[in-house]
Amino acid sequence: MIGFNKPYFTGKETDYMQDAVKRQKISGNGHYTQLCHQFFQKKYGFEHVLLTHSCTAALEMAALLINIQPGDEVIIPSYTFVSTANAFILRGAKVVFVDSCAENPNLDASSIAPLINARTKAIVVVHYAGIACHMGEILDLVKRHRLFLVEDAAQAIDSFWEGKPLGSLGHLACFSFHETKNIISGEGGMLVINDPAFTARAEILWEKGTNRSAFFRGEVDKYTWVDIGSSFLPSDMIAAFLYAQLENIDDIQQRRRAIWQRYFDQLQGLAEQNLVQLPHIPAYATNNAHMFYLVCQSASQRQSLIEYLKAQHIHAIFHYLSLHESPFYSVLHDGRNLPQTRRYTDCLVRLPFYYELSEPEQALVCEHISQFYLKNQVMAS
Repeated sequence: MIGFNKPYFTGKETDYMQDAVKRQKISGNGHYTQLCHQFFQKKYGFEHVLLTHSCTAALEMAALLINIQPGDEVIIPSYTFVSTANAFILRGAKVVFVDSCAENPNLDASSIAPLINARTKAIVVVHYAGIACHMGEILDLVKRHRLFLVEDAAQAIDSFWEGKPLGSLGHLACFSFHETKNIISGEGGMLVINDPAFTARAEILWEKGTNRSAFFRGEVDKYTWVDIGSSFLPSDMIAAFLYAQLENIDDIQQRRRAIWQRYFDQLQGLAEQNLVQLPHIPAYATNNAHMFYLVCQSASQRQSLIEYLKAQHIHAIFHYLSLHESPFYSVLHDGRNLPQTRRYTDCLVRLPFYYELSEPEQALVCEHISQFYLKNQVMAS
């Protein structure tokens, strides 16, 4: 079986975890947590960062920081993971879903303006597959209507919009280090704070609503409960694992980009025949090679392709189900039709993608996809 995902280990993860044990500090905000924070601040120029248990936790912190209240409205794409919406629904917000673009699954920036009203408090963008949304138009809307901008950059590490790193554009940004991402720690995430107005409070929320970090810096003589919060910070063992990955980010990214390009080159013929749609990288965006996907012509064709590949011992998967049509939120949705979201829900298929995927394995995947479409063409004729 050629699996869909295989976590990549650089070899230093367990060494650093053992070192964390020797340092006798394995709870949160230890030596390796600080090394990870410094890495992101230096490499990408992020003003302030905090590791979290997950991207979900970072999104929940973002909702707390922008003070989401019942009755507030938050605009998000429907084609995303449930955590993007849940973080704001937990605070009582009404989620207003926006459709995807025709050329890629990112939200359609041109559809946002009619959804903004006096109750709108924030826009949450999701950089699907690590490809930047149309941020110029979105940043203009945020500024004009005085809204908060949160980047769900779960898939977007080491990717850029017009030369600026994704995660640096919003007031707040959230990353994931889940084992399916480019850089992993099993579970894990990070909150990026780009607006200094949120920095002090973010640290308090992170530390269960206490000023514990200020205490350990000697800024207060004791720490106490000063705000709401939760246990958002991960152990230093997770940070130690993550730091080994970060040290190798350039090698990992180079390898993943080569895999992505081979898929694109070998499957381009199918796209030229209009049999599938391949990923589109806009001129303003870079490609961090988080995933490779195809968009089939129909839901039935997508299902047939997945089953065909499974019979060839290749594990391909579909991705998100439209949140506006979910059992939980469909009754709360305002009834607008979101056709592109529906198309990606029905037709998008993700191909095996991981660091150790070999060229012969990748060639075999592409060969079987081509054979599937050739067979379908023969049957159709």
